[in-house]
Amino acid sequence: MTLELNKSTPEFELSDQNGETHKLSDYLGKRVVLYFYPKDDTPGCTAEACSFRDNYSVFKQNDIVILGVSADSVKSHAKFQEKHQLPFTLLSDTDHEVSDAYGVWGLKKFMGREYYGINRTTFLIDEDGKLVKIYEKVKPAEHAQEIIEEFV
Repeated sequence: MTLELNKSTPEFELSDQNGETHKLSDYLGKRVVLYFYPKDDTPGCTAEACSFRDNYSVFKQNDIVILGVSADSVKSHAKFQEKHQLPFTLLSDTDHEVSDAYGVWGLKKFMGREYYGINRTTFLIDEDGKLVKIYEKVKPAEHAQEIIEEFV
């Protein structure tokens, strides 16, 4: 599926780090940063999450919701959130249905090994649930600031 700018984004329902269910439609009326990341507690993913954490007050002041999505379990998300004191929601996509719907699940290569996983990608969604921007191949430590400069 190819997502188009200014078109509605795929609806989903996923559990967060506390086991509570979230639907994208729950956030209609708010702007959403929906960021997909490969794995909890790895260097790049930790840098990206901490970048969102460190800039969280700016997002909150501007009524922007941050939702992180990976294929990790609810339990893994809970540990990751607690360890790094992340003030936003992490969603568990263990069967990668949502990652597939957003086109971020794919073949990856690391140290000569090929495997399937989530490609780090962020989607900016407006108050009406329409796609505003897609960020691919982001620099994890700088990503939150980049979004603030363009979206706030």
